[in-house]
Amino acid sequence: MRFRFLSGKMVYQLTRGYHVLLWLRNWWFRQAYGMQLDPSVRVSFKARIDKTNPKQVVIGSHTYVAFDAIILSHDYSTSRHGGQFDTPTKIGKNCFIGCASIILPGVEIGDEVIVGAGSVVSRDVPSNSIVAGNPARVIHSGVRTTEYGRKASEVYRDES
Repeated sequence: MRFRFLSGKMVYQLTRGYHVLLWLRNWWFRQAYGMQLDPSVRVSFKARIDKTNPKQVVIGSHTYVAFDAIILSHDYSTSRHGGQFDTPTKIGKNCFIGCASIILPGVEIGDEVIVGAGSVVSRDVPSNSIVAGNPARVIHSGVRTTEYGRKASEVYRDES
């Protein structure tokens, strides 16, 4: 729904302003916290990225993290925190992290992965797959995605 008092030009400026705010937030994460985020990453304002061990968060290009998603890079209860835990939490390129999903510390998610909403990812995820559930399991493999985890029209089968 578009309000009558908003012209197309005003809507364009508001959208542009939103993208500038997203870019500035990611820039702040990189500069102030030392997170390894590609400049093309989109993280929802409601998503939470662990700032206790921020240098161990690595997110590849053209990845989207939806609202209420949590990306952890430390676990105090198992002594995986601070300088004692140097295994990064990695998310590959062209991924989509669904809303309210949780990525546990030290997990590596491959390229072109879709994580379903509400999933708890506790183990490494291979590239080109869709995972869902608690704990997250591969429900489909051989998936191709484009920028920000949008599913591509073609599906290929890996014969290996």
